[in-house]
Amino acid sequence: MFASLPSTLSSLLQTSTLEDHEQILSECSKTLKSNGSDIGTQHVKVVALLKLDRYEDAVKFIEETAGLKNKVELEYAYALYKTGRLKEAAELAATIKGRGAQHVEAQARYRLEDSAIPSELYKRLRSQKLDSEQYDLRVNQGAIDAQAQWLGLADAQSIRRVGREDLEAFETAYNAACGSIGRGEYGQAEVLLKRAKELCKHSDDLTDQQKADELLPISVQQLFVLLCLGKMAEAENLAGEINAADASDLSTRRIGQNNVLLASSVFNPFLAHKAFHETPKIPPNDRLFSYQSIPLESNRITIDLQTFKFDGIASSTSKTTKGSTSPSISPDVLLASYFNAAAHAKTETGKPAIRKILPLLAKRPNDIGLIITLVQLYVVSGDTTSAVELVETLFKRLEMSVAEGERDIRFNPMLVSLMISLYQVRGQKDHVKQELAKAAVHWRTKSSAPMSLLTAAGVSLLESQSEEDAKLASDIFTKLREQQPNDKATIAGYVASHAQDDEAVVGADADKLTGTAELIRNIDIDLLENTGIPQSSNALTIAQLGRTRKRGAPAGGNLKPKRIRKSRLPKDYDESKKPDPERWLPMRDRSYYRPPKGKKKGKRGGGSDDRTQGGAVDESLNVDAKPGAAAVVTASAGGANKKKKGKGKK
Repeated sequence: MFASLPSTLSSLLQTSTLEDHEQILSECSKTLKSNGSDIGTQHVKVVALLKLDRYEDAVKFIEETAGLKNKVELEYAYALYKTGRLKEAAELAATIKGRGAQHVEAQARYRLEDSAIPSELYKRLRSQKLDSEQYDLRVNQGAIDAQAQWLGLADAQSIRRVGREDLEAFETAYNAACGSIGRGEYGQAEVLLKRAKELCKHSDDLTDQQKADELLPISVQQLFVLLCLGKMAEAENLAGEINAADASDLSTRRIGQNNVLLASSVFNPFLAHKAFHETPKIPPNDRLFSYQSIPLESNRITIDLQTFKFDGIASSTSKTTKGSTSPSISPDVLLASYFNAAAHAKTETGKPAIRKILPLLAKRPNDIGLIITLVQLYVVSGDTTSAVELVETLFKRLEMSVAEGERDIRFNPMLVSLMISLYQVRGQKDHVKQELAKAAVHWRTKSSAPMSLLTAAGVSLLESQSEEDAKLASDIFTKLREQQPNDKATIAGYVASHAQDDEAVVGADADKLTGTAELIRNIDIDLLENTGIPQSSNALTIAQLGRTRKRGAPAGGNLKPKRIRKSRLPKDYDESKKPDPERWLPMRDRSYYRPPKGKKKGKRGGGSDDRTQGGAVDESLNVDAKPGAAAVVTASAGGANKKKKGKGKK
């Protein structure tokens, strides 16, 4: 093995142990000074640098040494991964054969939040059945599944529920808990995290220091779950036990510090601002995932708003919004838009905030985050009409665009849901159906169509009586059935939309649905018939007490007409004539009322018919006053109204 190496390095490697990496590195450096082109020594130096966690030095040495990249491809890919150059690492590892390269690519893709590729890689690795790796592969697969659920990329049919094997080790229990959090099942996550803690504390394979390192992120995650469940007292007690500064990696330290601040019952924004920024900047090789970084960035700017740093927020967020000239629904751009609007509002809400934010819309008419902020303010202020007009104007601009990406944004599920919600508030059911139909027409031919949106559109179109809508619903459920053949909701929609077209095909699919007999097996039909129409509790009480004042119908069923007394009828009553429908209204309020002609108008002020010609003038009319002038009257002690004389007049 060492025959081709220099004698000094060969003897060193033969007598050294795996813990002598510093000594190996030193000897390699000495040897390369005399023979810098020795490939074997260069390779050993790279491995020694990796063993010493000096990944930056390893990358630098490989890139500066001519011809070394092609000789140490796997080591180079691993070093790139550890220094945060994830895309380069994944692309390089994909070109290398062997299990090691597949592990590196899977880890890099996982950090890049591309869960589909690493999942496939781990399935391939597990199929090779190498016993020493099976447990690690199962743990890593659990982490990838949890990530897919966090990102909302997991297919509902493929999600694996928690099993007995997940409760056997703290790593698998922790990953299962993260998956439960991704699905919003916080109660189950709380139970799993407690289980993970117990397994970690009683593990015989870990030292006390290793247990402490593993327990800290579990506690931080547990604190998050308690906050989501609203168990503030338990959360505050747990926060007192967490020392985020003890975390070995800065990402866990930052998240832990954030959760501890949220659990505090006494919140001082200025102290929170100081504590939040105590954590050093996270290095690229330990960067947060998007579902971690976005909430943390939101919390950071929120604290800045609470400490009145409006100008700084407006300046920093405007860089992001200006950099995105076309409409964007990227999370970081939307977040910048929200907080840019909040900074300009300066703690104002409602209509005052709208007045301060509207000028920004003239400068950034395609800023979707800004439009959503204004929509929310309009709705809170009770002006749903303006909110609808704002979104409809945006949709018209996007529909007129020739860019395909902007048309996809127009029918993005988030914006479609927003429009539908506004229509529902206003009771515009037809507009809801039209919006869903438009979205379905746009997405039904695309491979990346959002399934939930197509399902909602299909269900809405099935309720329509139009043949065109029925045909569109049929096409939608045909596409959904191809992509989700085992989804019962999809099958039900397909059966309903094809019921009159092809009975043979529909029959095969109908068998997959729960039968009617099974659905009604617990329903007592005789009891329903005997019970009849449900009555209110008040009516039932009266019936039980026998206090009803209504007379029952005669047994024969012949009802006698009710006799009306003549004294209650008008004098000119005629049974053959139809009663006046407006007879209950006062005469002057009826539609056919016309005032009599020739009658003089009412007298002004109750005076004589001669008005002021020769008669006494009523001074209270104040005929000399200017039009629109208000008469000021003061009340005397006796209660009579008198004019106040001007000063000096008698």
